[in-house]
Amino acid sequence: MPLPPRPAPLSPAAPPPASRAWRDAGGDGRGRRAGLAAAALIAWAGALAPILAPSAAEAEPVVSTFTLDNGLRGVVIEDHRAPVVTHMVWYRVGAADEPPGKSGIAHFLEHLMFKGTDEIPDAAFSKIIAANGGQDNAFTSRDYTGYFQRIAADRLDLVMKMEADRMRDLRITDAQVLPERDVILEERSQRTENNPSALFSEQRDAALFLNHPYGVPVIGWRHEMAALTREDALDFYRTYYAPNNAILVVAGDVTPEEVERLAAEHYGPLAPTEDLPERARPMEPPQTAPRRVVYEDARVRQPYVARVYLAPTRRDGQEDAAALSLLSDVLGDGINSRLMQALVVRDGLAIQAGAWYSDDRDYGQFGLWAAPRPGVSLEEVEAALDAEAAAFLAGPPPEADELARIKAGYRAALIYSQDSQMSLARRYGQALSSDLTLEQVAEWPDAIQAVRPEAIMEAARGALDLRRSVTGWLRAPAPEPVSATEPAPEEDAAAPASAPPPAPTAPEQQG
Repeated sequence: MPLPPRPAPLSPAAPPPASRAWRDAGGDGRGRRAGLAAAALIAWAGALAPILAPSAAEAEPVVSTFTLDNGLRGVVIEDHRAPVVTHMVWYRVGAADEPPGKSGIAHFLEHLMFKGTDEIPDAAFSKIIAANGGQDNAFTSRDYTGYFQRIAADRLDLVMKMEADRMRDLRITDAQVLPERDVILEERSQRTENNPSALFSEQRDAALFLNHPYGVPVIGWRHEMAALTREDALDFYRTYYAPNNAILVVAGDVTPEEVERLAAEHYGPLAPTEDLPERARPMEPPQTAPRRVVYEDARVRQPYVARVYLAPTRRDGQEDAAALSLLSDVLGDGINSRLMQALVVRDGLAIQAGAWYSDDRDYGQFGLWAAPRPGVSLEEVEAALDAEAAAFLAGPPPEADELARIKAGYRAALIYSQDSQMSLARRYGQALSSDLTLEQVAEWPDAIQAVRPEAIMEAARGALDLRRSVTGWLRAPAPEPVSATEPAPEEDAAAPASAPPPAPTAPEQQG
């Protein structure tokens, strides 16, 4: 069917905010942090244990799959509660697959994908979606790039036609590329360079990864971003944007037969890339020495210490990843966690403390952090972190009741996630584009429920190895001595503050 004409002056649909809590629904294992609804449930989730006792897998939706002759993989998640669909295309390529010296090209191309094709005028893609009552956006991570539309179910044919069109027929000129390059440079300025915590995280990642490209920020290094060209973008596009490197996920008021028929019609004719590069990245050598980073920025108002350890991923084994997820909760999720009780409640050394676990395709991270109270030094709060970690390793395993409460929170989050098509679609798309299997996605909730207290201790002993860690301090520089004849400079009240971070998640740039 022909595409609708370019509409008269319309603003693109406001994209939904990027979700940071969806993985708690049992999905991908990246960044263990409950969403607000799930967090509210944890306090009383123990009372629901008898109700929630059946296998977590019973809460999983029915998922259908297919593969087209050109290699495109399709996943269909039926949800007939409303006549709406979420249509997503995930490419198995991200920032970690960029050529050396071209950092930021994956995210740059994501922006350029909205510039037009032979069928769709320049910058009309989102306007067409909005004119049809939908929303769209895109995102780039270390391991994947994704594009999505949320729209009425009877418009699925339209969005498939449009997405398939730009998979192989992107048309860009220097007149489009150069202004968009300025856009991503400004995005780096606003999201990273105006945020001391983000700059600190960049330096910490660069120190943690000695050889692997996860040490390069998803948005890119500024000096390399500024040199990106139209040819760089097209080379990357022609190499990786192909049906045999893509995963189609459709969730909503559809049937598997309908989705496969439409996919065969629109994506089926696209030629695969015959010489698709193998996903081979330089891996880490044995890490044998702890590293330290001190990042100073005059805009910092709240200093903090963060230690990050290289950790296993779900691809290494779901049992270990599940144990690390629960370990992060035991140590640092909420007021009853070990770090909060010791550093904040008991000793009064910190205003906040926590732990996190996140994993990407190749490597995971386990982290501890604490923000000292006024008058407490970073040395003191780091020593307290070390002491509490050592006490945990030397002590008994967590109590069964404590784990039961945490697991009930996971189960409640899983059940509530079934209300979100986007959560369901992202769960499967992110996992498959990171080379997990459908079976691993389905088994993850039960892997969480099966973790024993002893397994958490084993995971802690394996993960908390200083030789595979970076300890970082974020602080303001020491004030320069002021002459007795000169007044002290006034503090700039408008300067951006640096607050303690929430649990870090896998870096992702929302387009």
